[in-house]
Amino acid sequence: MTTQSAATTRPATFDQLHRATAELRPPFAVVDLGALRANAARMAARADGKPIRLASKSLRCRPLIEEVLRTPGYHGIMAFTLPEALWLARTTDASLGDILVAYPCADAASLRELAADEAAAARITVMADSVEHLDLIDAAARDGSARGPRLRVCLDLDASLRLFGGRVHVGMRRSPMHDPAAAGALARAVLARPWLRLVGVMSYEGHIAGLADDRPGSPLMRAGVRLMQRLSTQELRIRRAAAVRAVQDVAPLEFVNGGGTGSLESTSAEAAVTELGAGSGLYAPRLFDHYRAFTPAPAALFALTVVRRPAPRHVTVLGGGWIASGPAGADRLPTPVWPQGLRLVGAEGAGEVQTPLVGAAADDLRLGDRVWFRHAKAGELCEHVDRLHLVEGDRLVGEAPTYRGEGHAFL
Repeated sequence: MTTQSAATTRPATFDQLHRATAELRPPFAVVDLGALRANAARMAARADGKPIRLASKSLRCRPLIEEVLRTPGYHGIMAFTLPEALWLARTTDASLGDILVAYPCADAASLRELAADEAAAARITVMADSVEHLDLIDAAARDGSARGPRLRVCLDLDASLRLFGGRVHVGMRRSPMHDPAAAGALARAVLARPWLRLVGVMSYEGHIAGLADDRPGSPLMRAGVRLMQRLSTQELRIRRAAAVRAVQDVAPLEFVNGGGTGSLESTSAEAAVTELGAGSGLYAPRLFDHYRAFTPAPAALFALTVVRRPAPRHVTVLGGGWIASGPAGADRLPTPVWPQGLRLVGAEGAGEVQTPLVGAAADDLRLGDRVWFRHAKAGELCEHVDRLHLVEGDRLVGEAPTYRGEGHAFL
C-alpha cells in the first residue's frame, strides 16, 4: 500500500470521493483512510487500555491489517481459518503480534502443515471446544513433533445466555463448553497431551457485540434487546471469570479474549479479560449504524454505474448483488447512500447483473452517473473486488489488494 500524504483522520465527503475516483471505472470499492483511522482511534479509546486483537475477516486486506496493527491500542490478529493464519504468519511482520484462529479447524492437512513449520507454530494458536478437536490437533502435533514445538491451544467458552435450565437459548450456538466445570475439564484434557500447550481462553458474545441496541422500529423491541443484553452481560461477566479461574487452576494463561466491536466498553471492564477482539467497526458497515455507545464513520463503500432509466423516479445500476451472510432479510442487502433519496425496489432487491433503484434523486441521474453503496457487513465486501482504492479527502492516494486480489479465497 502506498500513500502520498500525511495521515489524516478526517472522513471524506461524497463530493470528495467523486473527485478522488473520477478516473476509476465502476464497479469498484474504496476505503476512506481518514474514516478508517478515526474509527480505529475511537475503538482503541473504547477499549480503555486493553489491547484489541484485530479480526482479519472484518478487513480481508493484508496491507490494511498491517496499518491498523501499527495503531496504538492494537496487537495481534484473530484469523478465521488456519490456512489464512499460516499465510499471514509467513507474510506479515511478527512484531505485529501472534495469530489466534478464532474458529476450530478440522483440516488435518493444515494442522500437519502447522506442526511442521516451527516459526508458524510458535506464532499461531488454534481453537478447541471439545476433546474431538484436541484429538485432531494432537495427531497433527505428533506427526510434526520432530520439527516443531508443541502446538498452542485456546479454549472457546460459549457466551450465550441460557435460561430456565437451558430451555431458552439466547445468542450464538458456538461452543459446547459453557460452564466453568467444562472449561476446567477441557483444560485438563489439553495437559494430558504432551504435544499441546494451553495458552488462552476466548469467548465471543455476538448477541451483545453484534446486535444493535438502537435500531429504528418498535420501541418494545429495542427495550427487549437492551434488557437481554444487560442480563447477558451480567451473567457472562460472572461465568467467564469463574471459567477462567477453573482453567488457571490447571495451567497459566497468556491471554483471555472477549468482546467485539459492539461491546468494547462492557467487555474491557471485566477483570478476567486481558484483550478484546474486534474489527467490523473499522470499515463501519451498515449493520453497525444503530448503537447507542458509538457512531463509527462509514469507511468502506462501493460505486456502481447507472445504465438504465426505465421510468420516472427509477434508475438501474449495473451489478449490486453483494448480499451479506446471515439470516436472509432486508438488513443483509447493500444500501444506496449517495445521491440521497434512493432505495432498492422491494420486488427485486439487489440483483446479480442489475439493481433497480427508486426515489426522487433518480430523476437527476443520467446514464454513466455513479451511485454509492454501503455493504451490510464489513470484510465480505472484499470478496467481490481484487483491490481497494484508498482515498484521503479528495485525493486517490493508493490501492491495496484484497485477499481475493492476492489469490486467496479462504471461505
